[in-house]
Amino acid sequence: MAMTDLLSAADIRAAIAAFAAPDSFNHQKFFVMVGMKKKTPEEVRQIFHIMDRDRSGFIEEEELQLLVNNFSPEGRTLTAKETKAIMASGDKDGDGKIGIEEFVSMVAES
Repeated sequence: MAMTDLLSAADIRAAIAAFAAPDSFNHQKFFVMVGMKKKTPEEVRQIFHIMDRDRSGFIEEEELQLLVNNFSPEGRTLTAKETKAIMASGDKDGDGKIGIEEFVSMVAES
C-alpha cells in the first residue's frame, strides 16, 4: 500500500514543500496538511504500517528521520533536532520508540 492510497498526492506535495527548509518541520502541522487528522484511527494505523519500514511494530528514531520520505521520495530526511522533537511528542511510555497506539494518539493530538 502507498501513502497515495490513503492521502491526496496534492496534499502530500504541498505539505512537503511547506517544510522543505531544514529545521522547519512541524509534525502536527504536517499531519494536518497531508490530511491525516481527518482519517479514522484504522486509516492512521495503516499509515503507521507504511512508516514502520522494518515491520517491528514500532517507529524508531531511524525511521522517524525518513518520515517525510515515506510520503514521497522527493521528501527530505529530517534533522536530528526535528526527529527528537517528534520522538518526544510521540513516545509516551519513554521506551525510545513510537508504538502504533502512541502514533494514533499523536496524530489525534495534532
